[in-house]
Amino acid sequence: MKPIDLTLTISQSIPTFPGSPKPQFLNWSELKDDGYNMELLFLSSHTGTHLDAPFHFMKNGIKIHQIPLKRLVGKAILIKIPKINNMSITKSDITEFEKKNGKISDNSSIFFYTGWQKNLKKNSYFTENPGLGVSAAEYLATKKINLVGIDSPSIDVGKDQSFSVHHILSKNNILIVENLANLNKISSKEFNFTILPLKLKDATGSPVRAIAS
Repeated sequence: MKPIDLTLTISQSIPTFPGSPKPQFLNWSELKDDGYNMELLFLSSHTGTHLDAPFHFMKNGIKIHQIPLKRLVGKAILIKIPKINNMSITKSDITEFEKKNGKISDNSSIFFYTGWQKNLKKNSYFTENPGLGVSAAEYLATKKINLVGIDSPSIDVGKDQSFSVHHILSKNNILIVENLANLNKISSKEFNFTILPLKLKDATGSPVRAIAS
C-alpha cells in the first residue's frame, strides 16, 4: 500500500475545540531583509490531528516526551463503523467486528472510521461528534490496547462533557489519537501506522504527522 497521509493540515483557519485558541503563524524573518524566512507558531498542543498522552487526564500519566517510539509505529486494525451525531461506538460493535474478523489481540492499536471528518467545517463538528461509548472503552482496556485513533475531534461523544472515555483510556495508559483524516482511503483491515508527535517535554499532547502504509 502506498503511504496515506492521515493528517489534517494546520493553518490559521483550521477549526479548533471550543475555547481553544486559533493557531497563529507570525512572520518573524523575511528573505529580503534577514537572508532567510522564518515564522513563529502559537497553537494549542491539541490542534488538528494530535496525540493525547495519558497525562492529559491523569496526574501520574506518562507525558508526550516519555512515550516510547515502539508505541508510535507498528501494525493497526481498522474498524469501519459509520456513525452520526452523538452516536457511540459500543462494545457490541467491536465484538461484532471480532466475530467476522477474529479476536483483537492484547496490546493492539485500533483505528475507528466513523465518517465524521466530512463535517469538519460544520458548527456541530466539535459538539455532536460520535466517539467511543464507555462499554467499548472498558472492553478495550481489558485488552491492554496500545493506542486508539478516531476520525472525530474527540474520543468521547460530543455530548459527554465529563470526558468519560478519556479518563478510562488514560487511566489504563492507552494513547489516544484524534482528528485523523483519510481513514476511508485505507482498503484493508490491517495496515502499518506511524504517529509522530513533537517531543515536547512534560506536554499533555502534540500535533502529529500520522501515516498509514
